[in-house]
Amino acid sequence: MSEKTKKFADGFTIAEALIALAVVGILLAAVAVAFNASAINYRENDNIFKAVNSARQALLRITTQVRTANKVFVDGETVAQCSMETPQVPCQFIRYQYNSGDKTLYLETNGNSYVLCKNVADMRFEKTKATNNSFAKSVQISITVAAGDVQRTLSAAAVIRRNLN
Repeated sequence: MSEKTKKFADGFTIAEALIALAVVGILLAAVAVAFNASAINYRENDNIFKAVNSARQALLRITTQVRTANKVFVDGETVAQCSMETPQVPCQFIRYQYNSGDKTLYLETNGNSYVLCKNVADMRFEKTKATNNSFAKSVQISITVAAGDVQRTLSAAAVIRRNLN
């Protein structure tokens, strides 16, 4: 081999270096896009998890109080609220009220209002009237929560134990 050929055989040409740089750039861009999509997906899943968990806790609280209530009132055609008398001494009147304006479920008791669940897209209380009085015998509850474009509906039912007979 001549000395001139040996000199150029040891390194990369500028064209080879530019092609390698372009390939590495494309691979890094693909990794960045995949990482960004993964981060967005994680945030969306975390938000819907938090919304569903909050709705589950609200459903548990409502069904527990309905089951043990002295009376659950049938509020005419209102399906966005549920009023009841608790068995505590002295008895308390509480109401679960869904406000579609701010998409929030509230607990109202003793003149105070507490936020029970946010991001509520829809809430329904369907009451079955007891045969021997004007109070509810059972309540079916449906709550739909939303986070971004994702919505989940959870349902529960409770029978008022004091109105079983």
